[in-house]
Amino acid sequence: IQETYDSLDKKRIEFNSFSAKIKVDFEDKDGKKNDFTAFIRLKKDSVLWISINALLGIEAFRVMITPDSVKVLNKLDKVVQFRSVEYLQEVSHVPFTFTELQNIIIGNPVYLDSNIVAYIKEDKQLSLISIGKVFKHLLTISREDYALQNSKLDDIDVSRARTCLVIYGDYEYKNNIRFSAFRKITVSEKTKLDIEMRYKQYNFNEELNYPFNIPKNYKRQ
Repeated sequence: IQETYDSLDKKRIEFNSFSAKIKVDFEDKDGKKNDFTAFIRLKKDSVLWISINALLGIEAFRVMITPDSVKVLNKLDKVVQFRSVEYLQEVSHVPFTFTELQNIIIGNPVYLDSNIVAYIKEDKQLSLISIGKVFKHLLTISREDYALQNSKLDDIDVSRARTCLVIYGDYEYKNNIRFSAFRKITVSEKTKLDIEMRYKQYNFNEELNYPFNIPKNYKRQ
């Protein structure tokens, strides 16, 4: 178990900055489907910048997330919102911090806890079950190279019946980094949320800027 945990830890993607173009398919709690293109820029442990384009490539939203704040520029309604980082938890129904969001985007394990209570060895994959403060975590990885296959989180508080499943796929090598170019995230509690992310372009460790200018005629919320 310790050998597997250590090998998985060593497989973490180390980076200073990351940028990507992502095709996102989204199905909300009412079963309504949407799709959009997101351009992201990420400075490790510091800032996540997101530009969301709607039809015809028109920018609809710009988002700036830091470890303690969320700012949303709604260009359609000319509104800017200021929120604490807890806003991420309200939207996702999962206790995300900046770190968890960063790990999901990069493809590193989320909620990886050393308190491993079970270990399952199969022909092509390994599974680790750990118990943390909030979730019981079933993490399945490839035996060949320890690449993440899926990560299933179940709320320790069974009365909430909250689960989150992250599936990783379409692995490819770039800059000596093995990267998952596909993620599917399903969050279920009283309602269900499905998100699919396909990385069309991505780069590591380039010089990036994070523009977030607020026009004077925008209303603040």
